[in-house]
Amino acid sequence: MMKTLYLLVPLAPLAGAIIAGFFGRAIGRTGAHRVTIASVAVSFLASCVVFVDVLNGNAFNGAVYTWLTSGEARFEIGFLVDRLSALMMVVVSFVSLMVHVYTIGYMAGDPGYQRFFAYISLFTFSMLMLVMSNNFLQLFFGWEAVGLLSYLLIGFWYTRPSAIYASLKAFVVNRVGDFGFLLGIALVLAHFGTLDYAAVFGQAPSLAGRTIEVLPGSGWLLLSVICICLFIGAMGKSAQFPLHVWLPDSMEGPTPISALIHAATMVTAGIFMVARMSPLFELSQTALSVVMVIGAVTALFMAMVAVTQHDIKRVVAYSTLSQLGYMTVALGASAYAAGIFHLVTHAFFKAVLFLGAGSVIIALHHEQDMRRMGGLRKLMPITYATFLVGAWANAGLPPFAGFFSKDAIIEAVHASQTPGAGLAYAALLLGVFFGGLYSFRLVFYAFHGAPRMDQDALAHVRESPWVVTLPLVLLAIPSVLAGGWIGSVVYGTYFGASIAVNPEHAWIAQLAQAYRSVWGFLAHGITGPAFWVAFSGAALAGYLYLVRPDLPKRIAMAFGPLYAIVERKYGFDELYSWLFAGGARLIGRGLWKGGDEAAIDGVMVNGSARVVGWFSGVVRLAQNGFIYQYAFAMILGVLLVLSWMLWRIWSGTA
Repeated sequence: MMKTLYLLVPLAPLAGAIIAGFFGRAIGRTGAHRVTIASVAVSFLASCVVFVDVLNGNAFNGAVYTWLTSGEARFEIGFLVDRLSALMMVVVSFVSLMVHVYTIGYMAGDPGYQRFFAYISLFTFSMLMLVMSNNFLQLFFGWEAVGLLSYLLIGFWYTRPSAIYASLKAFVVNRVGDFGFLLGIALVLAHFGTLDYAAVFGQAPSLAGRTIEVLPGSGWLLLSVICICLFIGAMGKSAQFPLHVWLPDSMEGPTPISALIHAATMVTAGIFMVARMSPLFELSQTALSVVMVIGAVTALFMAMVAVTQHDIKRVVAYSTLSQLGYMTVALGASAYAAGIFHLVTHAFFKAVLFLGAGSVIIALHHEQDMRRMGGLRKLMPITYATFLVGAWANAGLPPFAGFFSKDAIIEAVHASQTPGAGLAYAALLLGVFFGGLYSFRLVFYAFHGAPRMDQDALAHVRESPWVVTLPLVLLAIPSVLAGGWIGSVVYGTYFGASIAVNPEHAWIAQLAQAYRSVWGFLAHGITGPAFWVAFSGAALAGYLYLVRPDLPKRIAMAFGPLYAIVERKYGFDELYSWLFAGGARLIGRGLWKGGDEAAIDGVMVNGSARVVGWFSGVVRLAQNGFIYQYAFAMILGVLLVLSWMLWRIWSGTA
């Protein structure tokens, strides 16, 4: 019975995607959304049953079928359903279900309605296959499948040049990360002889001291190289610095897919993967430090960029980058439970923010610039209330879910002795300040103050239909209440053997000794620096955008070049465009002009033709039909032969 449910969880969305994709015209718009929503609802209900079963101690790890065998290596499709994957299954299927329902209202007039539902249902299938995998082969399949679907969804409106550019950018940047990911998997197969998680994790301690030569003469620990290669894949998929540039541009896709990609699915795949690989990462101090520093840089610097943006979806996108940085830092500090807990709470409140932004965009006829918003609080009360919940949780203010998960990460990093922890702790505290600032800047700028849109647009502003507001309300509820799970998920034994933490990295276990209750954690958090830093950021946002709305522009002018650098995202887009895109064009032009035109056409093709032409011209001089020239040639030939014979006689060689 349970094995049937395991198959039903990913295959139900796949069936919905196939029906909507291949028979969309036959079943129509209503049929497309009904079949895909029903299939994802079945997946969610099955995930809930599996979750309860796993809580009762019934985990599963086994192969479904063997794809191929090569020597002693078996390449299988199989499931690992434990407490980590069961939690991810519930979160992914629930958020996906809410996005499916929301899409009915958001994409109502779009000509690609059925195609969009097919894509997001297939996306859900791919993500579920990823989180349920019990081996690297299936993990890689799900990994690449969500990358492909993200390309199709970001570029869904393919008549827009900006959407095509954004989808290609996401695809190319993820290929950079995936190259490292594939190298890591190849090293696992080469040195462990298997791709099965359990077998690899079982052998890992015995290979902890093995070294390989990455460069001639320099030995690197095998597990450090494997973990760093795998993390490069996570940097691409979870948009960590410096492979973060694709995610803000992915806002060119429809808002439902922005929520699906950025809340609980694609961008969290890297976080989930590192947590799943904790038995490997725990054996490499170097890899943990790399993970922590990269996450800290992303958390701080992306939060600063969010403060300078005016596109409502881009602000939320940079917020996602920063929050992913917090999760990554938690992984580097061996606080995997705190990182996954923040992944879960973030899935809820970030989905609220994206879908709330989409509700505003619908009401304003696809206007996304916050400078043309304002005064929406009374006109869209449900959207405003849920959006405020999402922003409050995103800022990490009590008593909402984001406070508990973010504070748990900061406490763990503060207790950590992993190299780089001090730098990471300082970056996270600064990031909390900017998080409070940009979260409430978003609320005050868009919903408060005098309306800044034209009167015609203002006259047509209405609250969104129930298919839009219902998912917002249902997602806002766990955004408020999910923090109550911190006792069991972070400081309890919820994950059990799903996550491995070496005793010397057990910072969460040390903090758990002081944990008493949710209310005790709340009281302790209010006295800590993170709360007051976040509160000061939120208070500053209130002063700047409610009391003195003239100040932000003056501050931007006062900071001048520094503000411009942050507003331009530190110039990474321009750098990559010049270095990689420009470099590729330069190499291509060189191959075209020097290789194709000069070497191939000029020398090999036209050059050989010119040689043949020259030789033909020379031969033509002798073949002209005059008898005296032929006689002269014969006499000359006879003289040459006689001269050669006389030379041999004279030299004694004849």
